[in-house]
Amino acid sequence: MSPSAPALRSQKRRHGGAPLVMVTAYDEPSARLADAAGVDLLLVGDSLANVVLGQPDTLQVSVEDMAHHVRAVVAARPSAHVVADLPWLSYHLGEHDAVRNAATLVRAGAQSVKLEGGRRRLDVVRAIIDAEIPVMGHLGLTPQSVLAFGGFKVQAKTREAMSALVEDAVALQEAGVYAIVVEGVPPVVGTAVTEALEIPTIGIGAGPDTDGQVLVFHDLLGLSGRAPAKFVRQYADLGTAITEAVGRYAADVRAGAFPSGAEVYATPPELLD
Repeated sequence: MSPSAPALRSQKRRHGGAPLVMVTAYDEPSARLADAAGVDLLLVGDSLANVVLGQPDTLQVSVEDMAHHVRAVVAARPSAHVVADLPWLSYHLGEHDAVRNAATLVRAGAQSVKLEGGRRRLDVVRAIIDAEIPVMGHLGLTPQSVLAFGGFKVQAKTREAMSALVEDAVALQEAGVYAIVVEGVPPVVGTAVTEALEIPTIGIGAGPDTDGQVLVFHDLLGLSGRAPAKFVRQYADLGTAITEAVGRYAADVRAGAFPSGAEVYATPPELLD
């Protein structure tokens, strides 16, 4: 049984909850493998634009794209909670669109949705929650704001900006979100937000004191083909292993060594004539 949003909401480290482990997944294999590792949450992230579709930012994916990948992830029948990103412009045009788009992801199999932004998004957060859809927040370095930020830059580097981020987090909590991702901020900011809230924080480049951590599947496994961000720890180099394996296959085909007798079907006796 997947943990529910209310159950996840109670996983606060200072109240004895274990740190939450979240990793992205975009298809059945990544969901199946990550779930077998025992993660708590699978995030069907709009980061699929970067690591699956080869785009420079997350602004290229649609609700239909996200629903497609949610269906692929839930096909693995994971035990982890599946949360799906609401992509750019799916919740920016009003409450009606936000609820309808969130419902599309739920109908595809998501158990909750995640959206970026603080106090300016409170109306749509409340509307989605009023529609009985759990919401996870996302503050700090919000990738859908890359054009406004002028790039992927560390956020909340002044006292005023840190205070504003904490106020955003508290407002989201009061609106009813069950957890908040905090991305790309100095560790002191991650700590301040975590201490200010009674709901869990999930950090990505926000220091060690958050109530959980999230990484992109392709980044932690060395599959992204790009230099990892400072906050990434790469736990395997599967990209190199895959290239080497495919190279050995190609060499065997060209040398006539594949397929061998072990990889062909037996000929029926009546065909031997």
